[in-house]
Amino acid sequence: MASADTLKQERMHIRLDSTSKLKIERAAAYLNKNISEFVINQAVSAADRVIKEHESVTLTSEDAQVFLDALENPPKPNKRMVQAFSKNKAVPVT
Repeated sequence: MASADTLKQERMHIRLDSTSKLKIERAAAYLNKNISEFVINQAVSAADRVIKEHESVTLTSEDAQVFLDALENPPKPNKRMVQAFSKNKAVPVT
């Protein structure tokens, strides 16, 4: 979340039905926040969860070991891999 010193320069405009607005106002009141604070906090938290879900990979310990073994002991390039790398001369094939 942005620090208190960060200037708020961006705006978002949303429309919602009255039932949703009342529910948001009620939830914000329980947390002693105004509607803007509540909506921003909840939206940023949800955004963080979605970003983490899509931008991170979690491996089991077995899968992590297979991955590390492949990094430490890469297989020899097969014919198709050599052909693919030969199309891109920037990456040397050993």
